[in-house]
Amino acid sequence: MEQALYVYNTLTRKKEVFRPLHAPHVGMYVCGPTVYGDAHLGHARPAITFDIVFRFLQHLGYKVRYVRNITDVGHLEHDADEGEDKIAKKARLEQLEPMEVAQYYTNRFHEAMDALGCLPPSIEPHATGHIIEQQELVKQILDNGFAYESNGSIYFDVEKYNKVHKYGILSGRSLENTKDASRDTLAGVGEKKNQADFALWKAAQPEHIMRWPSPWSDGFPGWHCECTAMGRKYLGSHFDIHGGGMDLVFPHHECEIAQAVASQGDQMVAYWLHNNMITIDGQKMGKSLGNFITLPQFFSGDHPKLERAYSPMTIRFFILQAHYRSTVDFSNEALQAAEKGYERLMDAYRNLTPALVQGAAAGAKNVEVSDVEAIRQKCYDAMYDDFNTPIVISNLFEACKLVNLAADKKASFTEEALEAMKALFQTFAIELLGLKANAGSASASASNDAREEAFGKVVDMLLEQRMKAKANKDWATSDLIRDNLAALGFEVKDTKDGFSWKLNK
Repeated sequence: MEQALYVYNTLTRKKEVFRPLHAPHVGMYVCGPTVYGDAHLGHARPAITFDIVFRFLQHLGYKVRYVRNITDVGHLEHDADEGEDKIAKKARLEQLEPMEVAQYYTNRFHEAMDALGCLPPSIEPHATGHIIEQQELVKQILDNGFAYESNGSIYFDVEKYNKVHKYGILSGRSLENTKDASRDTLAGVGEKKNQADFALWKAAQPEHIMRWPSPWSDGFPGWHCECTAMGRKYLGSHFDIHGGGMDLVFPHHECEIAQAVASQGDQMVAYWLHNNMITIDGQKMGKSLGNFITLPQFFSGDHPKLERAYSPMTIRFFILQAHYRSTVDFSNEALQAAEKGYERLMDAYRNLTPALVQGAAAGAKNVEVSDVEAIRQKCYDAMYDDFNTPIVISNLFEACKLVNLAADKKASFTEEALEAMKALFQTFAIELLGLKANAGSASASASNDAREEAFGKVVDMLLEQRMKAKANKDWATSDLIRDNLAALGFEVKDTKDGFSWKLNK
């Protein structure tokens, strides 16, 4: 019987069997960055989370169209903003064109995502390239009577919508809760019928740089319109998955649902998936709170809260060690533990050589294909259970124990078991978790691999000279080679077959 994939649907608040609307095709839309600054650790979480979803769905044979937007109209990041465009503000301060700012940080975002091992989406639409589609969405909502014009701006009539449909089905908020939460905080309160109404189109003030003509005014789209309009354009009026951070459930995704229902009669999305937050000192990490650490700062170590630099793969492993619906609290200790865990996996992967098949001591464990297959099935069970990456990692650590036993001659693999173990690591550590030994570009990785191979040969040559010195009872030379290698960070072990070594990073 074919194994079922279960996903947690925020809309129903339970795990459900994933049944694509048009199998084998799957449509997935994920909210991307607003590009007026470098991506931080909080941005890495959804990127890595939905990279895992993308990878696993493809692994299962689905043809996935993964759409992730670029918000290059900074305008209102949330409805409480008073309205200076985030990108335009940056452009004014730096005396640049807004699109220069957007392009620069889009490029930086792509570089960070590539370093983190995230596959590029199938389509990456920009909000500024889809103004017409957003205006069409606004017209549909107006025509259906769920929006109104005020001073050239268009607002969604939440109270009227709520009488026909229910507002708050994703977040669980009632309209009264929403009104209380938004009282006296929303931009354009004087233009609105109700505090809970949100902007679909904003008339631009004279100083507003990013503006487009519309039937209502020269202005710009409301924050929530772009995802509804672009999701529908590229994935159709009904698609499978909409993803993003939990902080987007309200108001962004709640408003997306309202826009879809108000424009086409029903909502577009079957499964709403949300990753939890990265926290720092117990608070959500974010630009609005000013407590964020950017990804380039993590990679360079250039931030007061960082004890040192951390590689992109350490960051990826750190995030994957927790289930995507759990919070992750930043600390140097947690990152250093993740670094050790990642290196432990990669060391075991590199140790999968024919040497593990050589006979071990009498009575030592024989690793059979069945041992590896049992671990493989546990890894699959975890992935089928709402992409449970920490359980996958814990099972890969069980595989590491077998590899390390064989490396220490306390176990021995059959040839078939060794090949099965290589396939296990390749499938789960490399292809599905997206881990890699070198986090640079492909050419840099190839160059690094060549250098490491040559480096390893030099160390082996030195240790062979040490063995000869020991055989000749030249203890001074033997100790000198060992001590000099130790000073450089090499850990040398004498074994009954010769020696082994590793470089402690």
